Amino acid sequence: MDTEINTGKYIAHPYIAPDESYLMWDVEREDGHGQSDIYISFRRKGGSWLPAMSMGSLINTELQESSPHVTHDGKYLFFTRGEWKVKEDGSRNYVGKRYWVDAKVIESLRPKV
Repeated sequence: MDTEINTGKYIAHPYIAPDESYLMWDVEREDGHGQSDIYISFRRKGGSWLPAMSMGSLINTELQESSPHVTHDGKYLFFTRGEWKVKEDGSRNYVGKRYWVDAKVIESLRPKV
């Protein structure tokens, strides 16, 4: 993957569509909403990938969003939202929960050809 995809810190948890038409992942980027955000890239007909885009404020917040995946029937996008909490002993613990939205959000971001 080129720098359109591999830019930022902590690039993780990729999800590729069953038909390989898009790729989602979480990453910390300077243009993000907060901690890690979920980005998406769509595949061109020739096989290369379009520039990555943030999935926007419906998905991304000032907290950490990660681990996107779509249900097998293609109807729902699940992801995790949370934050790192510092304990009294100085150690950190991630506190988050799963969210879901209609997977139509993916199609709303797909570039019109």
